[in-house]
Amino acid sequence: MTKNSAAVAEQHQGLISISDGIATVEIAPVAGGALASYRWRQNGSVVDWLRPADQAAIDGRDAGAMACFPLVPYSNRIRHGRFAFAGRTVELPTSPDDPHHEHGHGWRRPWTVVRHEASATVLSYRHAADSWPWSYEARQEISLVNGSLIIAISLRNLSDAPMPAGLGLHPYFPSTPWTHVQARVSGMWETDAEILPTRHVLPPAGSNPTTGFDVSETDFDTVFTGWSRRARISWPEHGRQLDIEAEAPLDFLVLYTPPGEPFFCAEPVSNITDAFNRRADTGIETGCIVLAPGHMRSASVRFRPSREI
Repeated sequence: MTKNSAAVAEQHQGLISISDGIATVEIAPVAGGALASYRWRQNGSVVDWLRPADQAAIDGRDAGAMACFPLVPYSNRIRHGRFAFAGRTVELPTSPDDPHHEHGHGWRRPWTVVRHEASATVLSYRHAADSWPWSYEARQEISLVNGSLIIAISLRNLSDAPMPAGLGLHPYFPSTPWTHVQARVSGMWETDAEILPTRHVLPPAGSNPTTGFDVSETDFDTVFTGWSRRARISWPEHGRQLDIEAEAPLDFLVLYTPPGEPFFCAEPVSNITDAFNRRADTGIETGCIVLAPGHMRSASVRFRPSREI
């Protein structure tokens, strides 16, 4: 395929790409500003560091089936899509397959390409107040440096009143029988049948992220607290590993390890599940951010792969 025909194919699929000569990232702005792939091509081999989207996900603009999508203006679930803030009751749209309005708006809406260069691009999503009664702008700056992927995400309150907020990333990684995860944490949230937090406890001794665990032996859909903002994923049978390095306020790590699936998630996020409803709970660090009018919060995450040659 020639360079021009590749560009036409990408345009038809709604994809743009960046490359630094080591890594290539495909991005689907119209599919919630999601990444469709992040891969290395070296010595005739291809390594997918994130779960690549298949053609059906690309054609269907399905952010949830992509490699990574942004979390704005909060991470995870809000119980029944309802919370109170500053004397106002907010009710977000829910449905049988989304009863708690999970992960906010960003992954549900198209993003605009603000800048596109060879190894970096900037995407923007602007939200006009609706059932979420605040206007805001979110941005992602996605770049490649020496094969590493850096995603800087920001959220700015465009309304004239304080806005509760959170942000993060939802990357999917390939899962193999020997995939191993290690991340220093101090606690976790037990959940009810609807994956909403009930009790803050110590991590399980047999699969504590601090000491490390094999993905194939766990069944997490869990928010971990006291995260050091560092995690290492290894695929020992392939001689590969990837380090995640996040910035504050991404102080929580969500691990999702569905049994039998060829993927898992390790999500750097700024808030616990249902944070807005738990702000007044004594002794709980929810991570809820309150953005004053015109104010912005941002953070970056670096995905740094390495492999044995």
